[in-house]
Amino acid sequence: MTRKRSAGSLREIKFQIDVAPYAVSSVLVSFGNTQVICATTVEHGVPKWIKEQGIVGGWITAEYSMLPYSTTMRKPRDSIRGRQDGRGVEIQRLIGRALRAAVNREILGSRTLWVDCDVLQADGGTRAAAITGSWVAVYIAIRRLFREESPDTSPTSCKVAAVSLGIVDGKALLDLDYEEDKRAEVDLNLVMTDTFDIVDLQASGEKSVLGTVQLDLLLKMGRRGIQKILELQQEALIHAGYG
Repeated sequence: MTRKRSAGSLREIKFQIDVAPYAVSSVLVSFGNTQVICATTVEHGVPKWIKEQGIVGGWITAEYSMLPYSTTMRKPRDSIRGRQDGRGVEIQRLIGRALRAAVNREILGSRTLWVDCDVLQADGGTRAAAITGSWVAVYIAIRRLFREESPDTSPTSCKVAAVSLGIVDGKALLDLDYEEDKRAEVDLNLVMTDTFDIVDLQASGEKSVLGTVQLDLLLKMGRRGIQKILELQQEALIHAGYG
């Protein structure tokens, strides 16, 4: 299949705010045909281990799941399978790490912020979309939580966004869709802050090894992509009245 956009171009990225009325905040994020709902809820109190270790502040954690109809072949629910999917556990841990890097948990106070990421449609890059949409949802949730309590204070310390990359047919590509991802010789997921510090970098040779020259190229391409994604996040927040 021939790519209809340039190697360094993103798919169309969109954010729809407040799609889940009972959540503190929610975002439907789309990377091309990939669609993920990221919804936040707040629980007063923190996990027991935080108290036991004497850690001051709150906690942010995520859950990630692919709905049965999100792929062309039905994906059974974890509750039916009797165990969590290993890939899903890995991704939700990644989402949680990325969000915690963007929030001052001491200022957050004794709260747990839950972020539920449900994949409605999977066409590659679901973890990147989930992280990108989750940051927008978390930012809005925190603004709402602190609006009356402390309007001049915010625990949010930076922005976070993510993008997928890969080497396909010997060529570096940004923001892979499913058809590209399944043919990739090398797969890479990049999470960065708005100062372009790396929060997480996952790279693996699926059918080949990753050379340092290729890695440098992918990181430069990824940084440009994340810069654009950060701009789109900001536009979505401004449009929703949170810019």
